[in-house]
Parts: sequence; structure tokens; C-alpha cells
Amino acid sequence: MTDTTETVHPDAAVTAPGAAEGAPVFDAERRATELAILDALRAVVDPEIGMNVVELALIKQVLLGSDETEIKMILTTPFCPYAGSMIQQVREQAESVVEHPVKVTLLAERWDPRDAGLMW
Repeated sequence: MTDTTETVHPDAAVTAPGAAEGAPVFDAERRATELAILDALRAVVDPEIGMNVVELALIKQVLLGSDETEIKMILTTPFCPYAGSMIQQVREQAESVVEHPVKVTLLAERWDPRDAGLMW
């Protein structure tokens, strides 16, 4: 058995296994946009609890696309009376960052206060 070593040039882009040649694993611009969206979503407050949707861990996934972005979220209760308003606010805040249509998808997952670090 022989040991082999591979020398990687410091300026070489790291690629994910199975990714196209030269495709970076981490896209800093994409991550910055995701963080900007999450920051904008901090303005959307659940009126019953008084905390924003990011702190409450209601935002489950942000899927950035070139023509459309999708935000997957949950509500604190299945029949939240503020659902329509909160969904619209999430859409508007995200669209202020990405400048293209944003689709908000509600997931059937139940909200757990422990996900937000809350213990009642």
C-alpha cells in the first residue's frame, strides 16, 4: 500500500462531489442574499406573540432562484387569524431584497416553541 498526497493550488475553487467542474461549493453572493432576506423578514412580527417570524423559527427554508424565490414557512397555530397578513408581509419583505416574484409556501409542520428557544 502506498500513500498518495494531492497538492491543491490555494487559488483553486473547491467543488462539491458530483458538481460540475469549477462550480464552487459555497456561493458567497447567494448566502449574502439569503441572509439579507432573513434580515428583512425580521420586520414581520406575529401580533399575538410580539416576536418576529425569524426569532420564532417560522421560516424553514429560503430557495433562491434566478426568476423566482420560494420561502417555506409554518405558522404558530394551524388556524392563525393573522396568516394572510403575515404571508403577505413575508412576500413583500422578501421581494424588497430580491426584486423578483416571491412564492410563500405554508408547510403542514407543527410549530414547536422549543425551536425558537422558548420555554413556557
